[in-house]
Amino acid sequence: MARCCRARLALEPGQGFKIGRRASVQFARERGLVFRLTAVEDRLISHGRVWLSGYELDRRGAARREIFVQLAGLWATVPEVAGN
Repeated sequence: MARCCRARLALEPGQGFKIGRRASVQFARERGLVFRLTAVEDRLISHGRVWLSGYELDRRGAARREIFVQLAGLWATVPEVAGN
């Protein structure tokens, strides 16, 4: 289990997060996405950043993604939004 520094979130499979520009520059043009976590890369890449595996959720369904994010930019979502 990894800890999210800003919100003190425990990163565990099944959790939902709002991913936006604060989490990664790759989402700077997007309005953000809802992401359901399936795995956290154990290897330390850089302080405060981590690779996450999971699914991008939207009204059309789910798409498998791996994303590189800043932990401080993650926002937990309510279970209903995350599709649980």
